[in-house]
Amino acid sequence: MKTSGPVLAAVLTCGGALLATALAVSSPGAQRPWTLAEQPAPPAASAGSVTAPAPDAGNGDAAGADAEPTVVAPAALPAADPTWIADVAAATAIPPVAVAAYARADLVLGAEQPGCHVGWTTLAAIGNLESGHGTHGGAVLGDDGRSSIPVIGPALNGAGVAAIAATPESTAWHGDPVWDHAIGPMQFLPSSWERWGTDADADGVADPHDIDDAALAAARYLCAGGADLATAEGWHRAVLSYNHSEEYVAAVLSRADAYAGAAHG
Repeated sequence: MKTSGPVLAAVLTCGGALLATALAVSSPGAQRPWTLAEQPAPPAASAGSVTAPAPDAGNGDAAGADAEPTVVAPAALPAADPTWIADVAAATAIPPVAVAAYARADLVLGAEQPGCHVGWTTLAAIGNLESGHGTHGGAVLGDDGRSSIPVIGPALNGAGVAAIAATPESTAWHGDPVWDHAIGPMQFLPSSWERWGTDADADGVADPHDIDDAALAAARYLCAGGADLATAEGWHRAVLSYNHSEEYVAAVLSRADAYAGAAHG
């Protein structure tokens, strides 16, 4: 699903303005006026070498890397200011629960891996493309972060997508005993979730169908290998690892830019 050079060039430059806007909230030293100052910082990520993510199966899911998983939930839950959440939700048409999840993931990674600079706008753009922020198929995103209808991707049966057989463990997530499916609002493969899953909201379950957990797992995935998403090259490489398609990268960039612009008025 790769495309030729002109698409890549457009993604990296975008006339100079698009990329700068989309990355603004991830830049070193960028202000986070939406942070609740009284929230204690989360602990650092568990030790262990994390390698760069591998290309995904080619159908829009987050694929796993051969890396140690980061599954430790934050001991203290960082949060964005409720007024900021409400304002951004109104400006972007993102469900407030999803805005809160993306912002929390941004804050956690800011403490865990401050050199990564993953921004909530990038996570929001991916969540929009993958599942409409958990509302695909007419679902409603509940206050608990779970969709009223579980978001299950198409069968990975080799028909225009990778052929990945189900396992008993993956079937428990999506219900298909034959073929695997990507799952949840950020569309993780079950095998990827085994590596990257986390309990971001400390409810006792690392659940790919919970947008809080899925957003933080996606942020950690994007930051694997020491990526710096405040640079054009680092951002492009990270998003391309999530879905190995230049059209996908361009779409994420466009939507991240739109969200950044709306959030900043």
